[in-house]
Amino acid sequence: MAEKKQTIVIKKIIVQGGGGHGGSWKVALADFMTALMAFFLVMWIVGQSDQTKKAVSDYFSTPSVIEYNFQNFGVELTLEKLFLDLLNEPLKAFQSFMEPMDKTPNLLDMGSAKVVAAYMADQMNDVAKNVVVTPEGFDFDIPDYMLFERGTSQPNANFVQVMDKIKGVTAGLKDAEIKLTSGLFVQSVPDSSAMTANRVASQRLDIVRNKVSASLESSTVTVSGAISVKEKLGEVDPKKLVGFIKVKIAQKELTSDGRKQRKLESMFGEQKVDMSVYDNFVHQVSTRRKEEAHAKKPLKQQVDDELKDAAKSPSSLTE
Repeated sequence: MAEKKQTIVIKKIIVQGGGGHGGSWKVALADFMTALMAFFLVMWIVGQSDQTKKAVSDYFSTPSVIEYNFQNFGVELTLEKLFLDLLNEPLKAFQSFMEPMDKTPNLLDMGSAKVVAAYMADQMNDVAKNVVVTPEGFDFDIPDYMLFERGTSQPNANFVQVMDKIKGVTAGLKDAEIKLTSGLFVQSVPDSSAMTANRVASQRLDIVRNKVSASLESSTVTVSGAISVKEKLGEVDPKKLVGFIKVKIAQKELTSDGRKQRKLESMFGEQKVDMSVYDNFVHQVSTRRKEEAHAKKPLKQQVDDELKDAAKSPSSLTE
């Protein structure tokens, strides 16, 4: 009897996973996490103080410093200010990319004299006269007829509007000195007497000084004042005599925490008409660096370098 052969059966089992379902669950999870973060952020803001809420609101409702500068001062001045900030205060420069523009800026902290001049021209062009910007600060005059009735210390209809413009310049200052001078001609007061002119000038000074002091946001600013009463020589029409309120703003030598103040600088020189704004910027930056490097050399080496440059350009010897 033949033996039965045992049949060997091989069973192959293939295990398959559930699959990734196309990855759509990841999108849903990301949306859920974003909504959850937004929820917790809103809950955190609700529990904060009014000051914190205002800071968050200002961040999303106002442009950054860089955006503000581009819109108001143009590309050239914004590049100059940014470059000067990077040279002097790099951390502050990078921070300014994110910071919202302060509604009451500290002009002495702008770093660029040209930006200060541009701001004054933009904000007070129809009010301020004789604007002068120096590395230490700036000053300007306000004609008395823009603030007071002629020959008196009675504020006129433009007083509030003009003082608001002055407030926009002075309110945000820190570690600064504001010097006010009330100027008046003797013949401009009704009785043309020196006593009356001195009294009117003093009253005008007190009114403006009190307004400026009340608007300051920092206690590190000092406000002082003086009067200047003069007699106009010759025959004059009192109605044509113009007095003034002079506002002189300067940095204090040191900040309240003992640091040396940063001066207002001007980096850009003459523009080349055949260059774009950016090419001018690069050219002027390189020129400034060469001048700074040249100034650090000994005097003899400076003279030798100038003679070499003159030899390379013969035309300069005949000028």
